Amino acid sequence: MQLVFILEQVLNGLLIGVQYLLIALGLSLIFSLGGIVNLAHGAFYAIGAYLTVMLTPTIGFGGALVASPLLVAVLGLVIERFLLRRFYRGDPTLGLLLTFGLAMVAEQALRMAFGAAPLPYGIPSWLRGQVFIGDLIYSRYRLSILVVALACVGGLWLLLTRTSFGRVVRAGVQNPDMVAALGISLRPYMTAVVTIAVGLAALAGTMMAPVTGVHPAMGAEILTFAFVVVVIGGLGSFWGVVFAALIVGVVRGLTAYAYPPATEAAVYGLMVLVLLLRPRGLFGEQIARFE
Repeated sequence: MQLVFILEQVLNGLLIGVQYLLIALGLSLIFSLGGIVNLAHGAFYAIGAYLTVMLTPTIGFGGALVASPLLVAVLGLVIERFLLRRFYRGDPTLGLLLTFGLAMVAEQALRMAFGAAPLPYGIPSWLRGQVFIGDLIYSRYRLSILVVALACVGGLWLLLTRTSFGRVVRAGVQNPDMVAALGISLRPYMTAVVTIAVGLAALAGTMMAPVTGVHPAMGAEILTFAFVVVVIGGLGSFWGVVFAALIVGVVRGLTAYAYPPATEAAVYGLMVLVLLLRPRGLFGEQIARFE
């Protein structure tokens, strides 16, 4: 029975890991291609969760699961077009300050609109219950989150590796000057990358709303660990971020079982260890600045 309990904690850790993963992949792509550290990325996660609460009474959870990420993706497209685009060639500090300001504005706007207290949000009835795998009993909803998240990661990998869009994005990450010399503008690709990244963050917020609850500071809380995942995995590496997210999730899950007070410290300790041994991260690549 103890082995079953440990396995359950590992699965819970993987659930946390894929939550970080959907946000960290977007962070890594936006920074690698556009050179902007998007501190507002967690805000899109929170907005996705709040939109889910608002839309569910009208279109149900299934409809909100589709509509919420799409609406937030449109918001990300507008912000990229009128704000982020101005800072691709500028001082990175300016982009950092801009996205920090956006994150603060979004969090305070959510407080003003919905209050500071957390909003309860239950698991939809058609996803309640448990799945029995031998002696292991696991939540059907949590297992569904793992399946959807893995499908999103697989879809994004196919987009980046099996399409002409993905080839241009990868070339822009590695050598933007060469792409420009070929007469290809990276701006529309950057718009698409931001839209996809923001949509993934909102999807994570939508799926995690019944698990973690919905409150204004939820974006700031998860953003810190998403950055830890990016640092551990290495900028510019798709699979580095994937493996780092899963490792961080499992470390959190096992630490919560062995010694709960050290759960967060274990994650930061892992980051320090990786930086000492490999400053670029586990699979980090050298990234040329976006021009």
